[in-house]
Amino acid sequence: MKKALIVWGGWLGHQPEEVSAIFRGILENEGYSVEVANTLAAFDDAEKLKSLDLIVPVWTMDEISQDRVNNVSEAVQSGVGLAGCHGGMCDAFRNNVDWQFMTGGNWVAHPGNDGTPHRINIVNTSSPLMEGIQDFDVSTEQYYLHIDPAIEVLATTRFPVADGPHILNKAVDMPVVWTKRWGIGRVFYCSLGHQADVIDFPPVKEIMRRGLLWAAEGKSKSVFQNTDGVYTGMQDSQV
Repeated sequence: MKKALIVWGGWLGHQPEEVSAIFRGILENEGYSVEVANTLAAFDDAEKLKSLDLIVPVWTMDEISQDRVNNVSEAVQSGVGLAGCHGGMCDAFRNNVDWQFMTGGNWVAHPGNDGTPHRINIVNTSSPLMEGIQDFDVSTEQYYLHIDPAIEVLATTRFPVADGPHILNKAVDMPVVWTKRWGIGRVFYCSLGHQADVIDFPPVKEIMRRGLLWAAEGKSKSVFQNTDGVYTGMQDSQV
């Protein structure tokens, strides 16, 4: 049975407990053993983190010790998946660049704030993650992020929509959904999810379901072990 750890907290305006409950339901329906914690102390046991298949941070606008970031980073580098959404993963710890490097980006603005109508455009890539999902419209925060050019972009949204100092720049297709590698671990992110009702919106929930499972399958599908049980490399770089 695959094992997942969901860690929620930080700014409560993002409804981290409620979002965590949705993620827990998704994973348990897929047969996962899920532990839910509401303390960053859940990141203290480095060996326990490495024994997991998936880590799901749901924690916004807080500070974290470097030791805890190192523990998560080492677990992901060893093959543990990392997946999350919105500010719960890419506005978790603004002062820690190692966290931002691992996750692939960080929030900087949401012009128009909550309730901004915008379209999510699915990108045609070799990844099967978005197969069968069509472009869709949402009315929620439109995240403007600073992103890692190494990410594989699976969905975008077009800026500008709302007024602001950015509007005289050329049109920008901002990543909304992406994947990347950290060591041999899989990282998945979706910028939607301001509150639980956004995650519960059917296309968003399906995107998150696929992303959670994809990240968690990294150990079994894309890495191999040496005789000491240590994850050492990629079997298939295309999975």
